[in-house]
Amino acid sequence: MSKRINTILLTLASLVIVVSCAKKGSITGGPKDETPPVFIKATPPNFSTNFNKKEIRIYFDEYVKLKDPQKQIIVSPPMDPKPTITPMGGASKYIKIKFLDTLLENTTYSINFGESVVDNNEENPNPFFRYVFSTGDFLDSLSIKGTVGDAIQKKADPYITVALYEVDENYSDSLVYKTVPRYITNTLDSLAFSLQNLKEGKFKLIALKDVSNNYIYEPKQDKIGFYEEVISLPEDTAKVFNLNIFKEILDFKALNPKQVSKNKFIFPYEGEVDSMKIKLLSEAPDTFETRIFPDKDKDTLHYWFRPFFKADSLLFEVTNIKKYRDTVLARFKDQYKDSLVVSSDIGATLAPNKDFVFSANTALDSINEQLISLTDKDTLDVPFSIKLDTTKNEALLNFEKAENNAYTLQFLPKAIKDFIGNVNDTIKINFRTNKVTDYGTIFLTLKKVETYPILVQVTNENEEVISEKIVRSQETLVFDYLDPSKYYIRIVFDRNDNGKWDSGNFLKGIQPEEIRYFEEPIDVRANWEIKQTFTLD
Repeated sequence: MSKRINTILLTLASLVIVVSCAKKGSITGGPKDETPPVFIKATPPNFSTNFNKKEIRIYFDEYVKLKDPQKQIIVSPPMDPKPTITPMGGASKYIKIKFLDTLLENTTYSINFGESVVDNNEENPNPFFRYVFSTGDFLDSLSIKGTVGDAIQKKADPYITVALYEVDENYSDSLVYKTVPRYITNTLDSLAFSLQNLKEGKFKLIALKDVSNNYIYEPKQDKIGFYEEVISLPEDTAKVFNLNIFKEILDFKALNPKQVSKNKFIFPYEGEVDSMKIKLLSEAPDTFETRIFPDKDKDTLHYWFRPFFKADSLLFEVTNIKKYRDTVLARFKDQYKDSLVVSSDIGATLAPNKDFVFSANTALDSINEQLISLTDKDTLDVPFSIKLDTTKNEALLNFEKAENNAYTLQFLPKAIKDFIGNVNDTIKINFRTNKVTDYGTIFLTLKKVETYPILVQVTNENEEVISEKIVRSQETLVFDYLDPSKYYIRIVFDRNDNGKWDSGNFLKGIQPEEIRYFEEPIDVRANWEIKQTFTLD
């Protein structure tokens, strides 16, 4: 009995000691796991030849999962339907690939996992793991490499598809619109690409911002870049191919118009408007008139008409200077009439080199300057004039601006009349000018310019153009009245001398106009004059 009691007491004492020890400290984790999963084996083995299986298993030394597989994993040549690859959403010690498509004979396939294979806990990636096999007696081993940029942006978007189309007796450039390529890869989140395990032959090299991820070029949404010449392998394996992707300008096409208010239709279109003309073919009153102008932000024409009349539908003919001709039908109904709203985009402050422009939500028709006044901060009248541009549906207020001043622009009732008979109530617009010393100036010198004309643009960090100049010879450029901020210099080589950047055309083999960026930002501060030299070498 005493032995039992002693045993119990010893056990309790041991528990007390254990508990006491536990109270003195806390369990801490070890060092963070930064080791990526390690490839162990694959069945069939990686780099197999005479492959004829329907399933592959790739084993790792720990549980793995697939991160962002839709973007990261590339099967080349592409398969339709795509193979199923697991695990998806869970974790496993192996990746299973099951083929749903018949494999091509004597073809080398590569499955590029990018950085999708990560461990289950810390998501450390096994970078750029590839599984390669051949359905023939040997593995194709040729390769090409290069970079992808954006023709107009400083840096291309990530995950650009780079593809090779085999150039044989069946090839034409139109295949990119309807056929998947022979080989594909992507740039992941870098600018570089590498296409490996290629066979001998002739190929067309293109790059796609493939929005639908279907390896088919869809001009309405995708960007494209291409190498002009046909690539020959193995002769061209040592070259570095530099591609620039761009958004093509679509061929002009008039889309179906829509009535949006009692006296207004909108006419959306694709491509460039090219002096688009709209003619009403349906019967209308003898006094029928129209006012047409483009939208500032959308590929749309605003079509105002008077007087209103009743009809079930209206038939229009749309033409342009490139001999486009089509008819479009619009349903017609009695809707509410728009009221007149006048606005200006300048905000609260007008820079010394900017114009005061105002517009309206309806088509402007006439402006009576006798019912308009402009006064400064001392309530003194400021002389002005107004020029109405009905082709843009905006009006320009001309006056001599004084720095560090405040202005009030007042429209008395009936000062503005729109196309459908509306007039304004009393309107007041307040704005001001800053001191000249609130702005900065860039003096820019360009060196080693080999061809003119060029377009020199100052852009902000969002790559929006703040100021631009057409340059035809060597000169020092002055960009003044810049708000304090960071800016970039962009040079457009305007080869067709039309004063704007022009995109390319794949089927015509036209590359976009070249753009060069001055990589370093220019930090403009108030009352600073910055001298900058840009060497184009």
